[in-house]
Amino acid sequence: MDEARILASADVDERAKIGAGTTVWHLAQVREDAILGEDCVVGRGAYVGPGVRIGDRVKLQNHALVYEPAVLEDGVFVGPAAVLTNDPYPRSADVAGVLKRPGDWAALGVTVREGASIGARAVVVAGRTVGRYALVGAGAVVTRDVPDFALVVGSPARRIGWVGRAGEPLEEAGGGRWRCPRTGEEYREAGAEGERRLILPNR
Repeated sequence: MDEARILASADVDERAKIGAGTTVWHLAQVREDAILGEDCVVGRGAYVGPGVRIGDRVKLQNHALVYEPAVLEDGVFVGPAAVLTNDPYPRSADVAGVLKRPGDWAALGVTVREGASIGARAVVVAGRTVGRYALVGAGAVVTRDVPDFALVVGSPARRIGWVGRAGEPLEEAGGGRWRCPRTGEEYREAGAEGERRLILPNR
């Protein structure tokens, strides 16, 4: 298997772990104790915070910012200039006017589940989870957890439909079933109003 490829202008801490076949492009920064799996792409100017955990086949596009202690599972896509935040109540200084240091607050990481995609310039606020194969539209602001297979847009982000594993919006097939126009896979909708979720049978 190919070794990791790290461009000369990238800043990768020696304590970070970079998987085989992964490429870290120009001016990207990967901080200490971050773990990146195999066959990932870290785009130009992207940032990966200390201790962030990233699975295999993950793409961070140019200038994506992933702050600790985020967890990105296999096959995740993070679009250009998207931000995964970690402080729900940010302040530069405490009430006494003293500059805050790392020990003065507790970081809440974002979790992005397998196969999910975060669109360009989207923001996911601290502590939220984006479900499996969900799609967050460009420019969205995610303030609540996103269900598996959900298509969410806007600020704050709201669900406007469902997407399949191929990433395309699903078509309603009747009887609570949804079908992927590309693969033909069928999904089943379940849950009460306001708590809808999508299930891919036999997986």
